[in-house]
Amino acid sequence: MTNRIDRLAGKGLVQRLPDPGDRRGVLVRLTTSGQDRADEALAGLLAHERALLAELSAGQRDTLATLLRQLVAPFDNLPE
Repeated sequence: MTNRIDRLAGKGLVQRLPDPGDRRGVLVRLTTSGQDRADEALAGLLAHERALLAELSAGQRDTLATLLRQLVAPFDNLPE
């Protein structure tokens, strides 16, 4: 994880901050550039999702959503 954060920090996408509740810890926060990149990635992902689902009817999309909820529901009950 440290290597990944190092790379993100090197690109100016995140910054490390001291954890006020734990002197040994470090908090990681997105920079403005990091937030912009995350927003761009999400917008691209949503565009691909819309294109992927465009061929399905409304009923098919509803069925897919129901099945996906059933598929991931067990993960909601996992211990943290």
